[in-house]
Amino acid sequence: MLKFSIALVFSLVGIFIIDQNLKQLFIDGYRFYSDYIDLILVYNKGVAFSMFSFLQDWLKWIQLVLIVGVGGYIITLRKNRYAIPGGILLGAGLSNVYDRFIHEGVVDYIYYHHWFNFAVFNFADVMIDIAVLWFVILNIKGSSKTKI
Repeated sequence: MLKFSIALVFSLVGIFIIDQNLKQLFIDGYRFYSDYIDLILVYNKGVAFSMFSFLQDWLKWIQLVLIVGVGGYIITLRKNRYAIPGGILLGAGLSNVYDRFIHEGVVDYIYYHHWFNFAVFNFADVMIDIAVLWFVILNIKGSSKTKI
């Protein structure tokens, strides 16, 4: 249990700190423009592709409840293999929710626009995708009775 707790906390805190520091660069004025990717500051009032922005202030509370629920579930599993992806998922999610409380929107800054206009996103969004993929792989491998 101690190994699980340490891995969960360190990955959660590490992702949160990295993401908040990256976001601060853009809040402080950093910008980069190219033919493929622009690094710009955007405050996203919704979730992916600005969906659910009509929920306004309720969105941060809904997301916080979801994160607490996911965190509780990960903790009740108490399996070492879920500690790091769980910490990544929780740290990234908490960082985005923290933005909603402090900046009234998630600080996004990566804008891919070469062949098509894609949504503006951030490091935490990428980490959430990686953590979810990691969980899917763990569960597929776990269902085939293979130990990781």
